[in-house]
Amino acid sequence: MMWDNDMFVMILQGILETFYMTLFSTFLAYVIGLPLGIALVVTEDTSLMPCKVVNKILNLIVNIIRSIPFLIFLIFIQPLTKKIVGTTIGSTATVVPLVLAAAPFIGRMVESSIKELDKGIIEAALSMGASPMQVIWKVMLPETKPSLWIGAAISATTILGYSAMAGFTSGGGLGDIAIRYGFYRYQTDVMFVTVILLILIVQCIQEVGMKIANKQDKRK
Repeated sequence: MMWDNDMFVMILQGILETFYMTLFSTFLAYVIGLPLGIALVVTEDTSLMPCKVVNKILNLIVNIIRSIPFLIFLIFIQPLTKKIVGTTIGSTATVVPLVLAAAPFIGRMVESSIKELDKGIIEAALSMGASPMQVIWKVMLPETKPSLWIGAAISATTILGYSAMAGFTSGGGLGDIAIRYGFYRYQTDVMFVTVILLILIVQCIQEVGMKIANKQDKRK
C-alpha cells in the first residue's frame, strides 16, 4: 500500500481521536467512579457510614455492568448513546459507552486503593473528632494518592483498549483504522503501525501515571 499524505493525516487524526476518547472518558468516568468507590467502602458494615442496603445495591450494579463484555455493552446502549450525542458512530459517540463501562471498574480500583489504608489512621482521625466527610477528604484520599494514581494509569489503559474495540462500530481512533484497513481490507502494514502506536500510547500513559504516583508517595 502507498503511504501517501492522506494516509499520514488519517493516522494522525486517529492518534488525536484515541487520546481524546481515552483522556476525556477517563476524566468523566472518574467523576462517577471516584465517589462510587468511596461509597462502596464507607457503606460497609464496619465502616464510616454503614448502610447494608446501599452497599448491596452499589455492588450489584457494579458487578452487573462489569460482567458485560464491552463490545456487547457498546452495542446494547446504542439507543442511549444516540439520545445523548445524536449519533452512534465517531469518537464522541464512543465516549458514552466508555464512561459507563469504565466507571464501575474505576469504582473497584478506588475501593481497592482505600482498603489498603491502615485502619489505625482512620480510627485516630475519628478519635480526634473528625467527621466522616473529613476522614474521607482529609485522610482517606490524601493517604491513598499513590495507589489512586497507579489505578488511574491502569484505568486509562483499560479505556484505551475499550476504545480500540469500538472500531468495530466505527467508533473512531486507531482501533477504527486498524479494523477498517487492517482487518476488512487485509492491509497488514496499517494494522502493524496502529498496533505499534497503541503500544506506545499505553507505555506513555503508564509512565506518566507511575511518575506521578512516585512523587505523591511520602515514603520515598
